[in-house]
Amino acid sequence: MTAIERLWEDFELPIKDALHYADGHSWDVALDSAAPRGFTVLAPFDLDEVLEGDPSWVSSVDGLASVDLGEKGLLWGGEGSHGSEGFIARLTVDRAPIWAMFFTKSNPFDRIRLSGNVATFSSTSGLEIELDIDDPQTPILGPDRALAG
Repeated sequence: MTAIERLWEDFELPIKDALHYADGHSWDVALDSAAPRGFTVLAPFDLDEVLEGDPSWVSSVDGLASVDLGEKGLLWGGEGSHGSEGFIARLTVDRAPIWAMFFTKSNPFDRIRLSGNVATFSSTSGLEIELDIDDPQTPILGPDRALAG
């Protein structure tokens, strides 16, 4: 079981702007209102190493919005332990994480719109994160969209 899967059992995520996959890979991310997706994926990092340094550096998460994907699972967005925190995630049918993103300064995500494989998560502060639900790192392509970085 990976670190992110262990944390998710208690509905916790590391207090770090990051994208985590259930397979154990994690990437730093940065909110970026100028980016077409609302965020930028940065460098990979070792979550186990981060948690070794401070295992208590986690936030409890609670959902405020969801979209049922039927046999493909669930999209979930919500808040962390502190008012400025927000998270978005794709879960399996059994509510295990496929991927999850946490932001320390996004505010809670309380709305999700889905169009095909593209989801837009909106926070209470008006921030929008748009991504491919099958792989949040994949640039979004479409008939009236430029390659999103």
